[in-house]
Amino acid sequence: MKVLAAAVASLSLLAATSHAEPTSTSQGTNPMLTQDDVRAVSPALERYARDRLFGDLWNRPALLRRDRSIVTLAALIARNQGNEMPFYLKLALDNGVKPREISEIVTHLAFYVGWANAMTAVAAAKEVFADRSIGADQLPAATPSPLPLDEAGEADRASRVGQQFGTVAPGIVQYTTDVLFRDLWLRPDLVPRDRSLVTVSALIASGQVAQIPYHLNRAMDNGLTQEQAGEVITHLAFYAGWPNAFSALPVVKDVFEKRNATGSSAPR
Repeated sequence: MKVLAAAVASLSLLAATSHAEPTSTSQGTNPMLTQDDVRAVSPALERYARDRLFGDLWNRPALLRRDRSIVTLAALIARNQGNEMPFYLKLALDNGVKPREISEIVTHLAFYVGWANAMTAVAAAKEVFADRSIGADQLPAATPSPLPLDEAGEADRASRVGQQFGTVAPGIVQYTTDVLFRDLWLRPDLVPRDRSLVTVSALIASGQVAQIPYHLNRAMDNGLTQEQAGEVITHLAFYAGWPNAFSALPVVKDVFEKRNATGSSAPR
């Protein structure tokens, strides 16, 4: 109990001190709000943030705080919420997310939520990296040696997508194969489980439920457990809103049921 109480106090203190002084974002937008700012408008919201968000949600055991940081960054980037990024980038580093992993998260999400959203994240991360004296030696190479490719699995995916959409938009079908699954997904500085965690989180946060079955199955094949996947939705209810979380629930439930029925990955 003492360890848990100390952990809660530590995270709550970090939240309080990190919000103590407003800091401008690198894009010159509004500074991040302090706790006093929030309390001046909504004492109830400040209480929920202190008691429920940092005092409760971030301490639930189904996800490590490192994972929660990854999920939160994915949601913020997906929703282009630059004002909150500096605080959560610092928290991610404190929770054990490596600079090279943050760099890969930003790169990955350029393809899944758009280039402009990734550029917002670049601007925020640039300042945080400078503040933490994070240099190029802690970042991934532009062209690293790739992870091994599951040739049979990728050939099957490419064939199915080609049959469905090859005559509709052959360009995106080709880019999906060449850039995403034979390049981006093979970059080694974000392990496949975490890359899938980022993708699923961004899809839920942006309301892209049609894409969830494929990527959630992939995530679970890559090591994400059913309990962890369920907790991702719980976490994202606070950061992407209850409607997005509940829109994802039926889709996620269907994936769980099909996997449980077959004892392995379900058809995607």
